[in-house]
Amino acid sequence: MAQRTTARTPTQTPPEVRAQPRVREPVAAPEQGRPAARESYFDNVKYLTIVLVACGHAWEPLTYGSRAVHAVYLFVYAFHMPAFALVSGYFSRSFDMAPGRLRRLITGVVVPYVVFEVAYTLFYRWAQDDPGYPVSLLDPWYLMWFLVALFVWRMSTPLWLQLRHPVPVALAIGTAMSMWPGAGGDLALQRVLQFLPFFVVGLVLRPEHFARLRTWRMRRVALAVLAAAVVAAYAVEPRLDAGWFYHRASVAEQGVPAWTGLIVTPALFVLALVLTACFLAWVPGRRLWCTALGTGTLYAYLLHGFVIKAARFGDWYAHPWLHTPLGELAVTGLAAGGITLLCTGPVRRVFRPVVEPAMEWAFRPTRRERRAAAREWEREPARVTSGGG
Repeated sequence: MAQRTTARTPTQTPPEVRAQPRVREPVAAPEQGRPAARESYFDNVKYLTIVLVACGHAWEPLTYGSRAVHAVYLFVYAFHMPAFALVSGYFSRSFDMAPGRLRRLITGVVVPYVVFEVAYTLFYRWAQDDPGYPVSLLDPWYLMWFLVALFVWRMSTPLWLQLRHPVPVALAIGTAMSMWPGAGGDLALQRVLQFLPFFVVGLVLRPEHFARLRTWRMRRVALAVLAAAVVAAYAVEPRLDAGWFYHRASVAEQGVPAWTGLIVTPALFVLALVLTACFLAWVPGRRLWCTALGTGTLYAYLLHGFVIKAARFGDWYAHPWLHTPLGELAVTGLAAGGITLLCTGPVRRVFRPVVEPAMEWAFRPTRRERRAAAREWEREPARVTSGGG
């Protein structure tokens, strides 16, 4: 019996797409861009920020009967979404129009937006017995505006990185939007562009800026500022509307002349930056039990809205006990515990197909994937075939 050995010659070219799995780049998303060497500090920041988001949403029905809850609500809303936007900007510094990054933007932001916008609309139809409620991708429902914002912000990142003074330009845009009644119709652009300056601040920050914040001297100052802010929120609570911190309407729609946006919007920007810096100063930098949960904040953000809205639609807050101090603490604990559960690995595994879909079937292989496939092809041993003679 003769044996033939056929080896691949140097002139053979491997096919672009083989049957083997592709090398998949990590998926970056608002809450969980994953650098190669991830710092525990930023995972802690993301986890604690999403806890504040959940608590803020859970507190809202309690604010109407409690001055203390409303004051804490105002305090948290003054900085928690600016902090979310700032951290998102920090992790978007390397974004460019490379095919791999555009793919991750589509799979990590656009696809979840479409899926959850439709899901929330269907949920509303069911919960409110309103089958005619329209599905509209141009009108983000509830918390879905943030994914629209991430898409717009990240697509504009290369432009901001080319400007000499990006933060003043972004603040000018946000201020102009705050003075433009009715500008926030399609895609919640009023809100998207008013929060834009915080994202741009994140783009220009460097690791050393966060290191300076975390010195003990800065932490002592931050603690004093945060305490003063809570006291101030309690003092002004009867006269301050939380709508100022939502940034989803113009100042004229808040009942003041449009020109006051020239003063109010920059002032709120500075206030939010100061409180965000104070919050970031006290986030632990070491690995904690909750550090790994920081990778699941996008899942928690997208999913917790169903629980919050179910509580509102189901009149869960109608129970008088929930409006007592113990009830308010119980709501806070349930919100923090629930959002923590939604950040865990099992939840991510279940919902990954709709939050971080691979969608390799939809994209051409990137240059990196083609090189990886070529290297794998070259590493394969010579193929040996046997024949009779």
